[in-house]
Amino acid sequence: MKMRIESSRIVKPIYEEISPTKSHISLSVFDKVTYDAHIAIIYAYRPPTPPNTAIELGLQKALTIYPEFAGRLGKDEHGNPVNILLNDEGVRFVEASANSTLDQVMPYKPSPSLLNLHPSLNDDVKELVQVQLTRFTCGSLAVGFTSNHMIADGQSTSNFLVAWGQACRGLRVNPIPLHDRTIFNPRNPPLVENEHKGVEFTSKLVKKEHLLNQAHHILEDIVVHKVHFTIEFLAKLKAKASSMNGNNKPYSTFESLIAHLWRGITKARGRNAFETTQIRIAVNGRARLNPRIPNEYFGNLVLWAFPTTKVKDLLREPLPHATKLIHDAVTKVNNNYFRSFIDFANTKVKEQDLIPTADMNDHILGPNLEVDSWLGFPFYDLDFGTGCPYIFMPSYFPVEGGMFFLPSFVGDGSIDVFIPLFQDNLPTFKKICYSLD
Repeated sequence: MKMRIESSRIVKPIYEEISPTKSHISLSVFDKVTYDAHIAIIYAYRPPTPPNTAIELGLQKALTIYPEFAGRLGKDEHGNPVNILLNDEGVRFVEASANSTLDQVMPYKPSPSLLNLHPSLNDDVKELVQVQLTRFTCGSLAVGFTSNHMIADGQSTSNFLVAWGQACRGLRVNPIPLHDRTIFNPRNPPLVENEHKGVEFTSKLVKKEHLLNQAHHILEDIVVHKVHFTIEFLAKLKAKASSMNGNNKPYSTFESLIAHLWRGITKARGRNAFETTQIRIAVNGRARLNPRIPNEYFGNLVLWAFPTTKVKDLLREPLPHATKLIHDAVTKVNNNYFRSFIDFANTKVKEQDLIPTADMNDHILGPNLEVDSWLGFPFYDLDFGTGCPYIFMPSYFPVEGGMFFLPSFVGDGSIDVFIPLFQDNLPTFKKICYSLD
């Protein structure tokens, strides 16, 4: 595929009424604990598609409702991000063309070629959002979107994308975002009821040693494998995972599928039986905090569950054992846990000189895994005026063990999972990934 960049420029909000009066918004403890990196997603649309000018104008209008994305990160004297400067410096807007049809180049599975469909994710990107519109000879359009995770989590980003589509279609943006990041105040006195050091935070020395241990791995050996799970398979898997659950409510499809993959990937990796393995599972706090935080809250409001066990127990015990570990760990991340985190993060992190464990430089997660689920978010609702996308997928993120769960574009409730693994482990995983034995 030959790509040609036609233009690259900064696009700023257009205020029809009054521009924002605030100069900055302080980052919350949930913003500071998440990944300081751009995350990229890619949409594909069949013709006819709106002209680039209409999509650009819609973006400018959406940025007036979400001015944080048009700003810049402000840092303290140590270089740590502390706030969002509402300075309207704008977002990167790239127009490109390709000398081929979209079907010739758009792989239905992740590959490095996807990196051509969005702007660079380098650490020195100042813009908080980047957009690339790539036109193909067949009339199709690929939209590459990248945003800094410290500004917004998946829920918030998907809300922004829906608003962008609404603005393109001349509709009033609905819902209106809730911008107040000052609502997560510590209790007086603080009540830290859970362990947070070694969970969401770690010491700088421990992090340095961990990254040094990864240095000998060859990242080219990692391949991103896409697996499609049909609704029929998922129903059987859920029934099997819940088979020893007595009269209790069955486990969710999500919990059952994570358990299945945890066991399958661990087996394929061939890890030592006495090693400890854990999964980092993102947990949205909006419905868990009391009082509940509306879905319209714009920012980050995610912590993680960390189900943990020995490799031998994970593989020796049946599927319901792993599913229960996951269910119990996710259940524990409740209102009390979120409140404990708020108290700890506001009072102890600076005092103990701790840093977040969430780190995009962590390229090898084995023997552990990480799950990012985009299942409940309205990503497919990004309609610029000529219909919803026919493909939506993450870009190419070769982080061994870092999985993305997405609703399949088939649209029938089936699930696609993107799984980066070492090339050597892939044949074994392919053999067992659909086995219910």
